[in-house]
Formats: sequence, C-alpha cells, structure tokens
Amino acid sequence: MISEKVLLKYNAHLRIYEKGSYLFQESQHASNYFQVSVGEVKMFNYNDDGKEFIQGIFTETDSFGEPPLLNGKLYLTNAITTTKSEIWTMSKDNFLKMLYEDPDVAIAVCTRLSDRLYYKSIMAMEISSEDAEHCLLRFFDYLKLHVANLTKIDKYQINLTRQQLADLTGLRVETVIRSVKSLEKKKEITIEDRKIFR
Repeated sequence: MISEKVLLKYNAHLRIYEKGSYLFQESQHASNYFQVSVGEVKMFNYNDDGKEFIQGIFTETDSFGEPPLLNGKLYLTNAITTTKSEIWTMSKDNFLKMLYEDPDVAIAVCTRLSDRLYYKSIMAMEISSEDAEHCLLRFFDYLKLHVANLTKIDKYQINLTRQQLADLTGLRVETVIRSVKSLEKKKEITIEDRKIFR
C-alpha cells in the first residue's frame, strides 16, 4: 500500500520473521505500523468457547493493526505469521508524522480502513443469518468483487482452506464442507482439485 520509497523516508525497517512469530498479541499497546512485503499474517482472536476467529489474512502490500495505533487503545486481536515473512515496521511517531506530512498516504490509509469497515459490516450481517450457504456466497463475492477487483463473470479461486473459511465466517468446519458441496450441486460454485471457484 505505502511505497518502499515512502517507508524508507520515514525510517521504516524491513524485518524477517519466521513462521509462527507473533507481531503483537491481545491487550498489548500498539507501537508500530506493519506492512507485509513478503509472506502472510493472520490476525485472530478466540471466542468465549475457545474457538479461533480469524479477523483477517494479510499478504503482500497489506497493512494491519492501524486502529489501535491511531486511537491509543489496546490490541483486541493477535497477529502471527503463517509463513516465513518480511514485514515493514515503522514506529508510531514516524507513522503519525508521515500521515501529517503526506496527504496522499493519509487518504490511502483512510481508504484501506474504510474497506475493512465495509467488509466487517457485510460479515456482521451475514453471520447473523442462519443460512450458511448464503453467508459463504456473500463472502466469496466480497473477495471476488472487492478484494480481487474482478467482475461477476470472471472466474475467481478462493485461496482459503475449509478451516480458514470456518474461522473467517464463524461457521463450523462441518457446516462449511456441507454448504460447499451443496453450492457445487446448485452450480453456484465449481470445485477443481479441491479448490473452490466462484
């Protein structure tokens, strides 16, 4: 999202993290801006029953964890690398300085945060629905149309496991598996080599 040139200008550092490294944990104070250069980061928390709920999966050029950095609150989630990763980190002071001095970057950050709020609103509506198939289709369409920026007629591969789909939507894995099979029969999706396409 933010170019390497701008990141370096504001003293960001590119750090290497092994798979399974925590970047931050729930209830910690936010002190850095994070942006993925290479690899993948999962942001998650646990509900009262101990079930993991994935808040987001972030890959190349994605940033994450900005809200607590901006509002001074504690992290409500954990962030962990799911692969060996290279992550840009920038101190809070430098991040705020960058936003004040570079309006284009500030707008880009606001737009990214707005996109995430939009996604959260969609998921909040769908999770309250009792129809798992409808919930999954809406999620697939969100990824296709708003994340991958494809059209309705384009073919899009859902690069998530059944477990990840369950953790992202709040459904049980068994429900996801059953719903995916049903959606395939209804020709709402196709499955090729166990990969889901919408």
